[in-house]
Amino acid sequence: MALTYSEIMVRYGELSTKGKNRMRFINKLRNNIKDVLSIYPEVKVTFDRDRGHIYLNGTDYEPVAESLKQIFGIQAFSPVYKFEKDVEVLKKAVQDIMTGLYRDGLTFKVTAKRSDHDFVLDSRELNLTLGNAVIDAFPDIKAQMKGPDVNLKVEIRAEAAYISHEEIKGAGGLPVGTAGKGMLMLSGGIDSPVAGYLALKRGVDIEAVHFASPPYTSPGALKKAQDLTRKLTKFGGNIQFIEVPFTEIQEEIKEKAPEAYLMTLTRRFMMRITDRIREERCGLVIINGESLGQVASQTMESMQAINAVTCTPVIRPVVTMDKLEIIDLAQKIDTFDISIQPFEDCCTIFAPDRPKTNPKIKNVERYEGRMDVESLVERAVAGIMVTEITPIEEAQDEVDTLIEDLL
Repeated sequence: MALTYSEIMVRYGELSTKGKNRMRFINKLRNNIKDVLSIYPEVKVTFDRDRGHIYLNGTDYEPVAESLKQIFGIQAFSPVYKFEKDVEVLKKAVQDIMTGLYRDGLTFKVTAKRSDHDFVLDSRELNLTLGNAVIDAFPDIKAQMKGPDVNLKVEIRAEAAYISHEEIKGAGGLPVGTAGKGMLMLSGGIDSPVAGYLALKRGVDIEAVHFASPPYTSPGALKKAQDLTRKLTKFGGNIQFIEVPFTEIQEEIKEKAPEAYLMTLTRRFMMRITDRIREERCGLVIINGESLGQVASQTMESMQAINAVTCTPVIRPVVTMDKLEIIDLAQKIDTFDISIQPFEDCCTIFAPDRPKTNPKIKNVERYEGRMDVESLVERAVAGIMVTEITPIEEAQDEVDTLIEDLL
């Protein structure tokens, strides 16, 4: 009979340094894992101060492990076998496990831990007994205490015995939501999803703010932004998606401002609206995908002119990265193919041939004086539509792909 994993044991990363706040971070990580694994109804998640336990209850290990690899806050995890607390059962168990791992020259050791102190053997005796069982089955194998090829970790708990031998590296970082909330300006291009990913890695709970200008932007462009948001949910759970109606503002800018300043004015309105939404929804920062010098609106002078409308901190995670670095990361997180779908967003539909690369704030303010800026912002904010993007569809797609690969 083939051995099957009963649970996955999760080890925390930077959370070990959080002192009195440790349990707040751990509880957030637990909730994020529950959100991401919600597609697997049989899976149960429990956490304590030292580690987390993902009980599979018959669910296939492979897709669950693939999901766990993406979740920020996990340092490493190990698949675990469950056995009866009987010495003879455990001796056979370590022999069966090593049968699948054995090769010439392999080294091993047994590391036993006994939380059930009523068990007949203590930790030292378990190490010796189970190590001898492995040597009995494989006389040529060598025990090695430092740096063995296989470390059989045996834990005797109150309800059963557990054995693991593999450790899978996690995504690291901090659990999403432990660093506060930020509003991600999500365009639909390559850069902003990568910026969102990097913010998530440092524990920021992002809400995606997307500007739509129908009929200039299509339903396909909106779906593209939602699909990008769904890709980001696999790193920490559900994300609020905020659609902002932007048609009126863009038409007003086009009518009343010189072409060279269209992009600067557009970005200033976007920044104002995002900041107003942030204030109403208790966010702390604004996040965007600006990369210094990449386009006209991302020169130092342009950033200064655009940033002048807010005192809120603006985090730019990709600001010093070049395009190829950003593309590499977009491919790693599986957003690149969606980002390059040919749907126009708000920043491209009225893009001038020669945008101003060094806009003067006094000129920008003069052009804005031709418009009722506050009323335009208020109407846009009043018209937002908020939907919750969940990882369920994304996870289901990955499960289907994994099953196809296995078959």
